[in-house]
Amino acid sequence: MTDTRMLDQGTQPIRFARGWHCLGLASDFADGKPHAVQGFGTKLVVWQGGNGELNVLDGYCRHMGGDLTQGEVKGDHIACPFHDWRWGGDGKCKEIPYARRVPLRARTQRYETVVRNGQLLMWHDPEGSAADHELLPPELPDVMTDKYTPWSWHTKEINGSHCRELIDNVADMAHFYYVHFAFPTSFRNIFDGHTATQFMESKGRPDTMGGGYGDENSTLKSVATYYGPSYMINWLEVDYKGFITEVILINCHIPTGPTSFTLQYGISVRKPEGLDEKTCAYIAERYTESFGDGFLQDVAIWENKVAVQNPLLCEEDGPVYQLRRWYEQFYVDVADIAPEMTDRFEFEVDTTKANEYWHAEVADNLAKRAAAEADAEAAAPADA
Repeated sequence: MTDTRMLDQGTQPIRFARGWHCLGLASDFADGKPHAVQGFGTKLVVWQGGNGELNVLDGYCRHMGGDLTQGEVKGDHIACPFHDWRWGGDGKCKEIPYARRVPLRARTQRYETVVRNGQLLMWHDPEGSAADHELLPPELPDVMTDKYTPWSWHTKEINGSHCRELIDNVADMAHFYYVHFAFPTSFRNIFDGHTATQFMESKGRPDTMGGGYGDENSTLKSVATYYGPSYMINWLEVDYKGFITEVILINCHIPTGPTSFTLQYGISVRKPEGLDEKTCAYIAERYTESFGDGFLQDVAIWENKVAVQNPLLCEEDGPVYQLRRWYEQFYVDVADIAPEMTDRFEFEVDTTKANEYWHAEVADNLAKRAAAEADAEAAAPADA
């Protein structure tokens, strides 16, 4: 018998999460052309019909398997490139130009859609339920107005990880220091119903080169809430040398396979009063780069780690198991959702011990850097 703790890598869920998923900016699909989106183990076709509505169907024609994303939008319908079968946004075949009648069973998989905050969201449920509009993320009333900069939207394909790795970050206080180069000075979670929220305050580390959350001149107040399994709104207040900026970060993903997903993130910045449009755009671009760097720091971890079903935790690691129980509600039938998945749960991490150690480590790093710079200066040849 060994005392060694073994890693349980488990098996990834075969099904995909029930809930609202963001496919991207609605404007990117509003050009009258078919668009391919990889998701839920298949390919989806997205198009805007002549009536202005955005539609999402399974990407393969039910006639003989033609790729609808290679087809053509004709009126309100998407026409298959193979035999010109024309499908409506309701999933029904509307016309077969060479046939007298459309077969009664000519239906395909459709997905209900909503445009929210300038983004196209679709409802996915393995049980085939109607979309639950009460579970939509909230409207952001000032976004998409001249009070905020336009969305800066980015996409990254993640391979080798289940999307739960992304969700785990909600409860992970310590990784903000080691991965994102910040001191989390306050950190707590609330899980309630279909939402999971992280409240954090942090400041950057002076012993790193910045990037992500790590600018030593910045302090950060963050409230990040997942609305369902895949769509997070992160309200950020950044204090940079006394200059306050309000940022809204959307962090969302589309599962593409058991060990892959498409990460998407968008940033919009409230325009500071008294600044011209060019300066506001510059500020938004800098924050986009900064938080984009933060996502890439996570990606480097996800693509090289293994899944762990039985993580070995200390007190400061936060409520990882409780978060995973919350997340499980989206992977079981509605009838099997247990109270412990949705009951309100609150937890605050005591960051005292962590910050005592981290500040000492940073001070030591700075002292070593100063000594190395002094040695380098002393060894440099004198100017002629």
